[in-house]
Amino acid sequence: MRIKDFIKDKLLTIALLIFGLITIEIFLMIYSFGTWIKIYIPTVILGLYSIGILIEYCSKRNYYLNLENILNGLKEKYLINEIIQRPNFVEGKFLYDTFEQLNKSMIENVNRYKYLQEDYKEYIELWIHEIKLPIATSKMIIENNKSPIMNNIDEELDKVENYVEQALFYARSNTVEKDYYIKKIILKDIVNESIKKNKNALIAERVSIDLHDLDISVNTDSKWIIFILNQIIQNSVKYRKNDDSLKIEMYSKKQKENITLYIKDNGIGMKNNELERVFEKGFTGTNGRTSNKKSTGIGLYLCKKLCDKLGIAINVNSEEGVGTVVSLIFPKGSFIDMN
Repeated sequence: MRIKDFIKDKLLTIALLIFGLITIEIFLMIYSFGTWIKIYIPTVILGLYSIGILIEYCSKRNYYLNLENILNGLKEKYLINEIIQRPNFVEGKFLYDTFEQLNKSMIENVNRYKYLQEDYKEYIELWIHEIKLPIATSKMIIENNKSPIMNNIDEELDKVENYVEQALFYARSNTVEKDYYIKKIILKDIVNESIKKNKNALIAERVSIDLHDLDISVNTDSKWIIFILNQIIQNSVKYRKNDDSLKIEMYSKKQKENITLYIKDNGIGMKNNELERVFEKGFTGTNGRTSNKKSTGIGLYLCKKLCDKLGIAINVNSEEGVGTVVSLIFPKGSFIDMN
């Protein structure tokens, strides 16, 4: 609060004070009071008023400066009303009480929408679990009635199952900490599980798989990592070259500070200026818009979100026309076993 702004706010009262002093001086002159009285009375009134103004300014200035400092230091600025003290001047008390009511109203609305969101999330999870049953039943029927047409239907059902799984993990992505179980796993085991889940698409596209240097232990949640690997493998299959056979190479390297799992393909790759946006929600890039692959831009977004929750770094390096390398970096510490 600047002093000139404070004075501007007090211009009306200052003008009234000056008018009052002039009026007093006129009456003093009419009744022929002594000169010292004519000087003393206006001086006392003006001095007391100035002292009052100064005290008020200092009090308000200190309060608002403290308020500004607290507000600038807060990450969640809506919590300001929980931290500041109730001021001792009238308009400050009014504002404080008003903000307190607004804060209560905001919390009630947030809780209401949170409940609606949780209710919707529960419905989505229930629906996903219910839809898995007819998918599994359909796969059993296909297994008992092998034919080229049934094989094609099976491939499409795999795509449906993948989208259903993606929806489930998306619904749970904000509460990963409530739904993971950290244990020691071998990278080779989760890689093989991911390949098994995608075997129909890999066989149909005649994908060559090269696995090596995967006998390394890490501590993480296998279910979430397998989902992440599924998204990466599906992207490799989706963005393959039309004229070449697709090759996916998966291997790991142990460094001093971490263990890195690499998923490398020789697909169509990405433009260099698009790499920094691959983890953005809904970003499909040039390939997603022009290759008729019906990309949603959700897969890598989910991978990044889940990796952040699990404490794993994920990087994408790609060269257009050459291929893509996705790396999952398990840091040294509670998430991995370096022995």
